[in-house]
Amino acid sequence: MFRYSVIYAIVLTAACGNAFAQNETDSTKTYQSSPVTVEAVRYPRDIQRLAPVSGTYIFSGKKSEVVVLAEKDAAVSEKYARQIFAKIPGIFVYDMDGTGNQLNISTRGLDPHRGWEFNIRKDGIITNSDMYGYPASHYNIPIEAVDRVELVRGTGALQYGAQFGGMLNYISKQPDTTREIAFESINSIGSYGLVSTHNAASGKLGKFRYSAWINRKHNGGYRKNSDSEYDAENLTLFFDAAPKLSFKAEYTRSNYLVHLPGALTDSMFHADPQMATRARNYYSPVINIPSLGVDWGIDDGTKLHLNLSYLFGDRNSVMFDRLVNINDSLVPATLAYNNRQVDIDNFGSFTAEIRAVHSYSTFDIASTLAVGFQYMNNDLHRRQLGTGSVGTDYDIELVKPGWGRDLHYKTSNIAFFAENRWVPIEDLSVSAGMRIESGASDFSGKITNYPSESVPNTIKHSFPLFAVSAQYNLNDFINIYGGWGQSYRPVILKDIIPGSIYEVADKNLEDASGYTAEAGLRGVWSVFTWDVSAFALQYNNRLGTQLQTDANNNTIIFRTNIGDSFTKGLEVLVQADIALGGNSIFSIFTSTSYMDARYENASIRTGSQNISVNGNYVESVPTVISRNGASINYGKFKISIMASYTAGSYADALNTETPSANGSVGLVPAYTLLDANFSVRINDLLKLQLNASNITNESYFTKRPQFYPGPGIWPSDGRTFSATMIVSI
Repeated sequence: MFRYSVIYAIVLTAACGNAFAQNETDSTKTYQSSPVTVEAVRYPRDIQRLAPVSGTYIFSGKKSEVVVLAEKDAAVSEKYARQIFAKIPGIFVYDMDGTGNQLNISTRGLDPHRGWEFNIRKDGIITNSDMYGYPASHYNIPIEAVDRVELVRGTGALQYGAQFGGMLNYISKQPDTTREIAFESINSIGSYGLVSTHNAASGKLGKFRYSAWINRKHNGGYRKNSDSEYDAENLTLFFDAAPKLSFKAEYTRSNYLVHLPGALTDSMFHADPQMATRARNYYSPVINIPSLGVDWGIDDGTKLHLNLSYLFGDRNSVMFDRLVNINDSLVPATLAYNNRQVDIDNFGSFTAEIRAVHSYSTFDIASTLAVGFQYMNNDLHRRQLGTGSVGTDYDIELVKPGWGRDLHYKTSNIAFFAENRWVPIEDLSVSAGMRIESGASDFSGKITNYPSESVPNTIKHSFPLFAVSAQYNLNDFINIYGGWGQSYRPVILKDIIPGSIYEVADKNLEDASGYTAEAGLRGVWSVFTWDVSAFALQYNNRLGTQLQTDANNNTIIFRTNIGDSFTKGLEVLVQADIALGGNSIFSIFTSTSYMDARYENASIRTGSQNISVNGNYVESVPTVISRNGASINYGKFKISIMASYTAGSYADALNTETPSANGSVGLVPAYTLLDANFSVRINDLLKLQLNASNITNESYFTKRPQFYPGPGIWPSDGRTFSATMIVSI
């Protein structure tokens, strides 16, 4: 329609021009034609790419994805990651529980536990609890508060931190600057007692902008004893001191309490995936993040950004922490339960980051330089193996004084990075950069019945990292990109704490290091949007255990670097948006990845010997993950459906196929899930949405964890329904 309207306008203009030329005596007269309306169909794409230079970052030549949540119909309160990240190929989702209180995801064969292979941020502020002690992101932003999610893969790691997974940045909804106060309320109800409410206010008063939201959620849980309570708050204040100078102050907090139903064995899972083996296990992280920021456009080609943040809070749990085949039952002698184990982590992580980007030209070559400095000072206080109550409620008070482990892991680290982008010819850009990390983590404290000299007291982080990338624009809408970049993952506190008195930690543990290489073709042509890429990820110095002998010829379990792994794969996103006439659009997509992750030069302890695992598959890496869907937009209505397939995977490096008695090892079977969403925009103030997830009620699980929340099978949600009402005033 747009094309024909434009042709009509051109023909009309030409006709008017010819009429004027035929009558010179009337050339000064004014003729008024009828109005011409140019119409076009709007394509509401929910997946986009980052600009080559965005803010103080250079993204040219790097694989990036932007999930635009305003254009996506998903079960936001349930926070199903397969729906939110449906069009990012290769996202592996670890559905540890169905509460929607945490996103456990990974890419390219990495570990999905609380996303700790990513540098996770909220509006550029780091939310990983402790990048060097425990890099999991316990902070949990409600998706209702998020405008879009930005993901940059590992080749861009020099600019934000040297994580293998890359950067995952949740961008909040910004203040409404057209009025003094605007209000949004998002309310959901759903299966298993889900009740959620999110209320936000924002606006502009002179030079001040503000945004505030509060979120509350209760979920009864798909499984027995899996209920949860969640609350989160946020207040952001902006002061626009000048057109190019802005100050920002923010405080954000999240808190949730999850009732953990315990792991299952394979026979339990097949009998009833909703059953529980624990009734007294609880987990609760409380995270606070105040921050200050400055954005200054020094001139047309130079920008500076500064932020200071301090993450503090707790990660608490009280559990009967035994293998699933050990019942949590009353003790006949006392007619009471056994004492539970209390574990508490206290976080205190300070980050100062200053970044600048400057555009310049040398010998008629346009260039952009991004530089930055980051300082971190973290203190992780870990107290474990405390003797808790014999009760059934959430209670982290000790009934006996003292802790089995009372440890501090303090880190001081500085990092400097610089990356330059050159444009030697109009359509070609080349970038190169480096990052220098220098710091150390100091360990102190006590472990009951374990000699302190057997634990390493200092882990140093000191090395340079390098990266190169390039991008060639075939036209304004299609480009070829590729790059190579180094990454590392520091030895964390869990790696150096012995699991028992029979285990010894290597005093010379090395940080994991390696590289990511990638190349791809992405673009838009006609009705198609695509991004097709190939990658390779080398991951050296993986951690594990081996058998060794000490100076007295005694056999010991030695926790050390066991070897390397190499992952190669393909990532494919293809989407077609077809106008059906009027204001109707039909969209269809496939988001599919293939991964081959293998161990190299690696051996691990099994029983009384060390076994080579060279060539074995890396655990929890499905070879194929494919999400395929279709949707129809018709005026105010939209309906979408998606099928998600995840291939089977192994749970351990030995590639054990037969499940163990406690369910901790064995194959993780393939599964296919079907989801559907329907929404209708009543008017500018009201939108209604219906969600149906796992329509076929597939019984499945995604991983057999080896540590928290306990070895064994943790079933994911069966069929669920929810309804959401969005009110904007």
